[in-house]
Amino acid sequence: MPGWLASVPVFTATTGSPLHAQIERWLIDVIGRGDLVNGDRLPREGDLAAELGVSRMTLRQALSTMEAQGTVVRKPGRSGGTYVSEPRIECDLTGLAGFTEQMRRANIRAGARVVSALTVPATAAVAGALSIPRGDDVHEIVRVRTARREPLALERSYFPAEVFPDLLAHRLAGSLYELLRRHYGQTPYVASENLEPVIAGTSEAELLGVEAKSALILIERAASTAAGLPVEYARDLFRPDKVRISFRTGLGVDVRPAD
Repeated sequence: MPGWLASVPVFTATTGSPLHAQIERWLIDVIGRGDLVNGDRLPREGDLAAELGVSRMTLRQALSTMEAQGTVVRKPGRSGGTYVSEPRIECDLTGLAGFTEQMRRANIRAGARVVSALTVPATAAVAGALSIPRGDDVHEIVRVRTARREPLALERSYFPAEVFPDLLAHRLAGSLYELLRRHYGQTPYVASENLEPVIAGTSEAELLGVEAKSALILIERAASTAAGLPVEYARDLFRPDKVRISFRTGLGVDVRPAD
């Protein structure tokens, strides 16, 4: 019997929380303590259910929720089973927090590798998003964003050169939103964002460490200041196997700019 099963709590429906939810929280705590790590295989469902004193159906409910969250992965076949996996990082699009802030909220240190930083003429799409004439100078910054030493996203951002004339002279490996705020007094405050599934091209796949034609999530964003000045147009590609995109809706949702 694995050591982490030596002190199984008593799961009971009288606590007010469903049995499967209790099991899910306990297993997540076991993983959080490091008693189970990425790649570890859980005991067979029948054996684990017996150890926990619950039915296989109840255990399956807990494992299904954990699989949807990316905490475990279940593989079919004789050599299959339930394995611990690294959970996907939650990226909440409510408000306007940049990648660095998103990782800070998840207690993960964000990294950035600058692929290119050039001043280029604005295409029709970029010009339209930034409300500038086509062909005007814009700064194009392409970066691979990392967390846990793995690539999570490929960012391609455009900034109007007239508003940020010497942007490329600054250090570009940190939070670009923080750079805009501190050095130029322009804080992205509101954004229009669109999400769609796309297929990774050869160069994108290489930069993100995935197979060519892998599924990615594209987030297209146009951000403006509180005064309505367009300051950024971006096309960010995220790995859905590492990141889960979420947002909150409804009355009373606190929507604030990036910290």
